[in-house]
Amino acid sequence: MRGQIILSHGSDSSPDATKVSALAALAESLGWRTQRPDYRADDARGFAGSVAPRIARLRATIEALGAPPLLVGSSMGAFVSGLVSLDVPVAGLLLLATPSEIPGYARSFDLRAGVPTMLIHGWRDEVCPLAGVHAFAAKRRLPLLVLDDDHRLGASMAMIDAQFRHLLDQLATAA
Repeated sequence: MRGQIILSHGSDSSPDATKVSALAALAESLGWRTQRPDYRADDARGFAGSVAPRIARLRATIEALGAPPLLVGSSMGAFVSGLVSLDVPVAGLLLLATPSEIPGYARSFDLRAGVPTMLIHGWRDEVCPLAGVHAFAAKRRLPLLVLDDDHRLGASMAMIDAQFRHLLDQLATAA
């Protein structure tokens, strides 16, 4: 086995969501172990109210592991994955449709400097405007792939898979 990946779904979604399920299947086929925490009970608290419980759940999952994992997150899952990376070591981040802020939540999006990171976003994202993540990526000089897609990125799974494989190859080579 190559390592551990934790895939975090977005709000109003589940661990069986299309993107996290497809990425988990790809990673497992390449010899990685995956976990997909279930945040649905946390999400019942509303957007701002779900952030702290999601962070606590993700952090506890990471702390139970023997080595820093790769974190993959979509939307709210991306937001909390970045914030958790500030507090606990992670091997890398693949963040999809990342909000730059959650209305009503005190902190803006952030992540640990120096962690291998790939941001993927849709030009037509109607939920998380591109401007926020674009400004964040520009400030940090992080790779940002912008695709002709909406918030769900459903038409872009082939490109997301390719970027994910590339990140997994980078991490396997570095290990």
